[in-house]
Amino acid sequence: MIDDELRAWETQLVPEVLPVLTSILNGARAAVIAKVTGLTAEQGRTSGVPSGTSPHGLLRHLADAEKYWFEVAFLGLDEPVDFSASLVPEGATEASLLAGYRAAIRRSNEIIAGAGDPLARGTGDREQSLQWIIAHMIQETARHAGHADILREQLDGTTGHRVPRTS
Repeated sequence: MIDDELRAWETQLVPEVLPVLTSILNGARAAVIAKVTGLTAEQGRTSGVPSGTSPHGLLRHLADAEKYWFEVAFLGLDEPVDFSASLVPEGATEASLLAGYRAAIRRSNEIIAGAGDPLARGTGDREQSLQWIIAHMIQETARHAGHADILREQLDGTTGHRVPRTS
């Protein structure tokens, strides 16, 4: 099921840049969640491309990207992030990967809301502004939403922007 707070991007019209950017980012995040939700464990780990990218691996990668860009690059926290770790760990489930991604999203959105100033510069290992970081994450997340879309179609034929909800 897609989180209602992530679906708000569809109707939210606000004049301030941070809520607008956050809303667009939430839309891309919701697309990723929709495309990877409801797969079997085998499907979630299946790669349809030579790089080894899998739907559940994308979830792990995007959770790490959220952590890096908002916590490490912007806040300056000393948290190790291993981008080569997009393989799904043994024992990880769709539920645990989705929970990890949703937690990373909540934390990132808290950081954005707490910053207030879109031109604020991070104190971490990057000098980009918060609005640059959000724009980068929109690009990163949307690109991977496209990957998830293609992988999902290869796995079970599902196409479209949204995957039908199941109860």
